[in-house]
Amino acid sequence: MNNSRRSFIKQIGLATAGAIVLPNTGSVAMEQNKKFGIQLYSLRDEIPKGVENVIAQISKAGYSYIEGFGFSDKNGYFGLSSEKFKDLLDKYSLTSPSAHFDFGGWEKSQDDHILKSYIASAKILKQDYVTIPYINPEIFKSVETTKAFTQKVNRASKIVKDEGLKLAYHNHNIEFFDLNGTTGYDILLQETDPDLVDFEMDLYWVVRANKDPLTYFKEHKGRFTMWHVKDMRKSDKTLNTEVGNGLIDFKPIFKQARLAGLKYPLVEQENFEINPFESIQRSAVVMNKMSI
Repeated sequence: MNNSRRSFIKQIGLATAGAIVLPNTGSVAMEQNKKFGIQLYSLRDEIPKGVENVIAQISKAGYSYIEGFGFSDKNGYFGLSSEKFKDLLDKYSLTSPSAHFDFGGWEKSQDDHILKSYIASAKILKQDYVTIPYINPEIFKSVETTKAFTQKVNRASKIVKDEGLKLAYHNHNIEFFDLNGTTGYDILLQETDPDLVDFEMDLYWVVRANKDPLTYFKEHKGRFTMWHVKDMRKSDKTLNTEVGNGLIDFKPIFKQARLAGLKYPLVEQENFEINPFESIQRSAVVMNKMSI
């Protein structure tokens, strides 16, 4: 979890729990024959205005599931306990196969009480994955520090598996620093057990790092069970746009979904040019055409 996500969570606190509004429960006029989800961080600026309205709009747009973020043992999700958040998702016929949990404190302290609180929440929400979303970039600036972190990941993955769940790792661009012909991402893939650790490939960050997702699919078959489908704005590669509206050609990537092992494609968009709810609906229309 990067600093902007951490700051956002602190700003919300408990206030959002009282910000629930009555949503429009109509559904988008689209044949829902494919399943795909969205990472809630996409709508982080809308959540303080009313978390229930955000969940309602996601359901209305045609998404089947969400990926959570921002959980804390003290405040749950946006001021809602895991149980209450699960009830809210149930109300709008959404599930949550995964959530992003802040592993920064655990990585430093190796305090497994932190990890076990994540597992407990994941079980309540019936999630499949406990996902590492971001970690200290300094880790990936040497082979030695990357390998030391990988051993921590391996230890965590066994704890997670013992509880009937699976650990997943989500990339940004920090994993692609050149380390004398290899990268942190390569080391993570090579030195974690496929039976214990899956990868959530953020396609935008892989492409932005000038890497080819298809190469990874071929070299590490079946390990990329989740994707962040995030498009790159044509006018500025550092910004996002609606899926299908940018520079990334997702069609050949989705053709290799089986090779990758894809189970859960998830839209993520970190910045918007238009109304965010209109934006996620446009992305949903495209996802419905090419998703699994």
